[in-house]
Amino acid sequence: MRASKQRGQLLDGVLLLDKPEGLSSNHALQRAKRAVDARKAGHTGTLDPFATGLLICCMGRATKICGPMLDADKTYEATVQFGEETDSGDLTGNVTMTAPEGFQGVSREALLDVLPEFRGEIQQIPPMYSALKRDGKPLYEYARQGIELERPPRTVTIHRLELLDFDGRQARLLIDCSKGTYIRTLAQDIGRRLGCGAHLTALRRTRVGPFDLADAIGLEALQTMDQPQQTLIPLHALPAGLMPAASTQKDDL
Repeated sequence: MRASKQRGQLLDGVLLLDKPEGLSSNHALQRAKRAVDARKAGHTGTLDPFATGLLICCMGRATKICGPMLDADKTYEATVQFGEETDSGDLTGNVTMTAPEGFQGVSREALLDVLPEFRGEIQQIPPMYSALKRDGKPLYEYARQGIELERPPRTVTIHRLELLDFDGRQARLLIDCSKGTYIRTLAQDIGRRLGCGAHLTALRRTRVGPFDLADAIGLEALQTMDQPQQTLIPLHALPAGLMPAASTQKDDL
């Protein structure tokens, strides 16, 4: 009787999903799970709802790689708006600081001068609008009540930080970083260093460990495929070191 209530097929594999803007990572995962008709699914690292790009969706026994993949380096393209800082660090928040009167934008030379300070090992204070927990509650719940708590800084590594595009008011940056890096905080800290404030207006994840966005499929395309299961990377085809150990079928139920 219990088995009849279980939905989906016993599918094992990894789906590289290009998450659309406006969906939480979990909502995107659940829609992908339904599209391929999988019984069990998980993902390897959250993207904010406003962010897009590579979401690693693991089905069945592939969920066993979720833990190791959380430690993987990641690559992003981030659009930073200069002149305003927000409480969330991105365009969804409330403006908390604006540039001095008469601000005309940032010079390319000034930006290029400060970027090296954010390469290599740096210290970041996690944002209040984050899922980190304090006394069992995520920080964003405190933030929504107007409560700000002390957060100890953490060490992260920025492997690459390059300027892709720039017009004085906005910069598009390529960022290759370690786990635990908050791109919103990086944008905010760059804005503070320049003295004008800054926040993220767009964020796109292009790589997670050995997986690349170029190989991903959009959610809408997945949902309209005749055989969406064919998009799954089978366990035997996963990159070296990621194939989960053999398990019994009971583990998969």
